[in-house]
Order: sequence, then structure tokens, then C-alpha cells
Amino acid sequence: MLNNLKKIKQKKIRVGRGIGSGKGKTSGRGVKGQKSRSGVAIKSFEGGQMPLYRRLPKRGFNIIGKKETGSLNLAEIQSFIQSNKIKSSDKIDLVLLKKLNIVKKRFKKLKILGKGEIKEKINLEVNYLSNSAKAKLEKSGSNIKIINK
Repeated sequence: MLNNLKKIKQKKIRVGRGIGSGKGKTSGRGVKGQKSRSGVAIKSFEGGQMPLYRRLPKRGFNIIGKKETGSLNLAEIQSFIQSNKIKSSDKIDLVLLKKLNIVKKRFKKLKILGKGEIKEKINLEVNYLSNSAKAKLEKSGSNIKIINK
């Protein structure tokens, strides 16, 4: 029964073992040239095709998913008013929020989101406003100015 089994493992060809082996002398590397030498590999060479590193666009130091809009919920504004960090009579805009370190300095625009409730009447100057925030602010009687910069 053991004699009927096929040969599973093929023997590795040992190169450079004489001309009778078929892989003697130059060991299948041809004659002279860069590829015949040991320890030489032509990295990223794709046979004259434009290499991958040149086909892909340059990215540099530009952050791809960079956000330029800071967001703030109504609940957060209410908590800042209650903790006296912001006065309800102040004009709440990006400049004030950056000065109080509520919004990071890298943001160029501001959006107000509608999570939470606002009890005070406030004066807002923002770039964007969600529909739910707009409804809640109008209900509280707040002044809203939307600026497009």
C-alpha cells in the first residue's frame, strides 16, 4: 500500500553543482550584469512601467481628514453659562470661545448642534446651525446671526 502513494515533496534543485545538473556554472543567472551578482536587487523596478511610488499622488504634510469646523452642543453652552464661564449677555462667537479655551485654536468655523436644552436668552454668531438647535434657540428667544466666511 505504501508503494502506491505519489511523491508528495519534490526535491529542491541545487544550483551550481556541475554542468550535468542543468543548473551549473552560472546557476541560471545568465552571464555578467547587475542581476547576475549576489546581493543585488533592483528595488521598485517594474520593467519600465511607471513605478507604484510615482503613480500615487504626493501627500506631503497636508492632513487628509483635517476638520476646520468646531462644534458645540447647546447643553455645553448651558453648562458654561451656569458655571459663569460665559455670561448670557455676551456675544457668543468663535473668538470668545477660543479665548476661553472652549474651542481649539485650529478651528476656523463654528457649528452649533442641538443636543441638550438652553434656558437662557443668548446672543450667537456662528457659521453653521443644525435644525434642532435653531428650533430650540428660537423657542428660548435667542438672537442668532449666521455668518458665511
